[in-house]
Amino acid sequence: MRALLLDKIVSLTENTSPLRRVNWPVPEPAADEVLIRVHACGVCHTELDEIEGRAPPPRLPVIPGHQAVGRIAALGSKAAGLRIGDRVGVAWIYSACGVCGYCRRGMENLCAEFQATGRDAHGGYAEYMTARADFVHLLPDEFSDVQAAPLLCAGAVGYRALRLAGLTDGQDLGFTGFGASAHLVLQLARRQYPNSRFYVFARSVQERAYARDLGAVWAGDITDTCPCLLQAIIDTTPAWTPVLMALNNLAPGGRLIINAIRKEEADKDALLRLNYAQHLWREKEIKSVANVTRDDVRQFLRLAKDAGIRPEVEEYPLAGANRALLDMKHKPARGARVLRMI
Repeated sequence: MRALLLDKIVSLTENTSPLRRVNWPVPEPAADEVLIRVHACGVCHTELDEIEGRAPPPRLPVIPGHQAVGRIAALGSKAAGLRIGDRVGVAWIYSACGVCGYCRRGMENLCAEFQATGRDAHGGYAEYMTARADFVHLLPDEFSDVQAAPLLCAGAVGYRALRLAGLTDGQDLGFTGFGASAHLVLQLARRQYPNSRFYVFARSVQERAYARDLGAVWAGDITDTCPCLLQAIIDTTPAWTPVLMALNNLAPGGRLIINAIRKEEADKDALLRLNYAQHLWREKEIKSVANVTRDDVRQFLRLAKDAGIRPEVEEYPLAGANRALLDMKHKPARGARVLRMI
């Protein structure tokens, strides 16, 4: 089968091709697994964190990709509840132990044995992949393959961030960064909080215009001052400077949700400018998002279907994965980037 392999940690520049195209054996599903013929796979900023070493895979080589959509081609002997031909998705959560205190409380995203698709196990930048049967997700017919892919991570982790924000209807919400995740969460938030207003801080003119198209009442640069103080802000950027700017724009008692696996070290000096009185005093909170649970994914898929949410998608062929990653690193996008295999 065709696949893209990450062999080593590299720094992504305009001339870098971090993934190697290979002919890889089709994997055999274990007893509790399914074999999936991959149709599409989303491209996520977390792949940049893996490639550049901020969240390195424990073993190399590895096939990246954790927003995979396809159809079940084979079933392991103990795989239950699924049939050959079912259309399913595989998200960032590849597995968790199921028995620790976090797992028993429905917080499997915090399990010490949490494994990530495309990092701890081979992912969806390939024509076939395997996944545990109890960690795949049946997909609504309303979404095409390329539309469903970003819902599995950008949408699901964004939904988790929205819940952690603790917003009530009528309170104002901000977003720093406006890419694959934020453009989906804004659509959902408008339906869940019809009396709230939404503000967006984004680095590019195109992203700001897109945010206004989707219902933001105001969109400015990352460094701009918001017209009003906000009860909550969801940060989806890879840098630290937007965190400081977001704290400036929080109301007393407001909450900043950092929706990123890692932050880039190149911007770490911004933390030296953190001033307690200016940024944190008056009971402001900072909360991180750590991974997702299966329930996050399944709830968001239902909500997105019911709300008629459709992601904006830029498609690439599987062979164009390196180009997609470089575009993600260096160019703003209107929505999500997805690899198409079929």
